[in-house]
Amino acid sequence: RVLRTRLISAAVMIVIVVSGLFYLPTGGFALLLTLVIAAGLWEWSRLIPLASPAGQFLYPLIVLLLLWQLWSAGSGGAAMPLLWAGLGFWIVVLLYLPRAVVGADDGLAGRAIKSLSGVLVTLPAWAALVMLHARVPHGPFVILYLLVLVWLADSGAYFAGRKWGRRKLAPTISPGKSWEGVYGAIATCTVFALVVGLAYGDTLKQAAGLVVVSLLTVMFSIVGDLLESLMKRQAGIKDSSNLIPGHGGVLDRIDSLTAAAPVFFIGLHWLKL
Repeated sequence: RVLRTRLISAAVMIVIVVSGLFYLPTGGFALLLTLVIAAGLWEWSRLIPLASPAGQFLYPLIVLLLLWQLWSAGSGGAAMPLLWAGLGFWIVVLLYLPRAVVGADDGLAGRAIKSLSGVLVTLPAWAALVMLHARVPHGPFVILYLLVLVWLADSGAYFAGRKWGRRKLAPTISPGKSWEGVYGAIATCTVFALVVGLAYGDTLKQAAGLVVVSLLTVMFSIVGDLLESLMKRQAGIKDSSNLIPGHGGVLDRIDSLTAAAPVFFIGLHWLKL
């Protein structure tokens, strides 16, 4: 019964995502993405943790107001500083995770840092995905590539980790992850990126550029996963919520994507792909 619930939920999510990508204009896609981000922000408020219902309501509302200001200001120049801030945040997280203390941290300073982190986790990812969708005429296909890349990284890491996993990647944060799993993710995504790059790139240089950007994206997708795992351990909970039957919370499904999206967009922008 649990497997059936997971499969039904996964099928529904796939239909919603694909329909939103290919049948909605960018404004409609941005609205759909905002609903996902709103749910994720509510979950993040519980991970901070903001115990009061008022805090759990006001925190997402304030961040969504910032998001509205970003949308009102338009894309392009208004969003790029935010994307660079997001990249900087994920680099800091990458350097911080090996030193992270896994335990309850509900002091004022800790909650303030986690509240700001929630902004930098969600808004750059939202901006990156909306700007990718707005690319004419291939935006939805580029996002689909990103989604498949993140999914393949997760799947490659899972299967390689189960078969060969010996050395723990971050045992206090996520005991199930291993370095062998990371290598599996890299190998799987290298093949995928190379095939797509050679099939659709105009030059070998473009194909090589796509592989490099994709591997950096995969690396940071793992960082996004680990950050949410750390947040859940510090909050003492297993899933960010039970919003998605059989799959836990929204953040449990998009944690890798929140880090991957801004890195992927900046990489494509930098290499002019």
